[in-house]
Amino acid sequence: MTDPRENTGIPDPAQSDQAQADPTNAADPGFQSQQELQANSTANSEAPITSADPAANPKTPPQASSPAHQAPVMHYHEPQGLQFYLSVLVIVLYMTTFVVQAIRIPSESMETTLMVGDFLLADKIHYSAEGWLGRHFLPYREIRRGDIVVFHFPVDPKQYFVKRVVGLPGDHIKLLDKTVLVNGERLREDYARHILHDYNPYRDSFPDLTFLVPPYLTMDVDRQWRKQLFHYLDHGEVVVPAGNYFVMGDNRDRSLDSRYWGFVPRGNITGRPLVIYLSVNQPDETEPAAPNGKLIHSGQMLAHIMQFARWDRMFRPVH
Repeated sequence: MTDPRENTGIPDPAQSDQAQADPTNAADPGFQSQQELQANSTANSEAPITSADPAANPKTPPQASSPAHQAPVMHYHEPQGLQFYLSVLVIVLYMTTFVVQAIRIPSESMETTLMVGDFLLADKIHYSAEGWLGRHFLPYREIRRGDIVVFHFPVDPKQYFVKRVVGLPGDHIKLLDKTVLVNGERLREDYARHILHDYNPYRDSFPDLTFLVPPYLTMDVDRQWRKQLFHYLDHGEVVVPAGNYFVMGDNRDRSLDSRYWGFVPRGNITGRPLVIYLSVNQPDETEPAAPNGKLIHSGQMLAHIMQFARWDRMFRPVH
């Protein structure tokens, strides 16, 4: 007899019990048990679904860009600014060390070529690079008679002096009544100045042996030079040794120069003055000084420069 449940689609109770007892159904690969469905529903509820489109998730805050992308923006200008200032510092140090030197004239020994209060820029290249490299690639030349030079003071190398070269190595130097004789010939000096009308035998007739004794040897004459001077005398003339120079100030009556402390070694010469970039008159000694010797306010200093500036001497070449 045919079972009527075969055509009605009513499930067999035995088969229903077997399906409940067996959680896996090999006949249906897409079948999932009730426990699996519940686990997947729980996982989906804990991890909210987000769309790749930011407009689809208005409540989701925008993610901050990673530090790796922000670092170049934060530090882009700072290294360039530091590099700029370091480059300027290197250029300034190079210029002041090898190219130019700023000098202020403190005394009247070079008047009227250089005045007290003149500020100079000195060229440090012309006399600093001897040898083949200096002669072919740098504007080097030998020191000549009549050149104005900047040099380390032989008695105190920490100080810088500015004088004019009168005697070269091997020259015979003698002064006769304020007239300079080089190798027996009178030296033409349009720049020389004599402001005192008195006669000082040591100063004006150097190096007459008659006056190389007290009281003509004043305290202005260096003690070591007093002893060395006799080794360089030849028939009443001073012979300039090799590698040295005899220098004098243009203001001959008020200059402490080679007559008083000796020769200038070649290694002491650092350059030559090029131009006067600033010139300021000395204030009147009767004017009150700043309290306690402190620096004057910058505004007062500027007013002082404007008041006492010698405009006609500014940017004047030195020769």
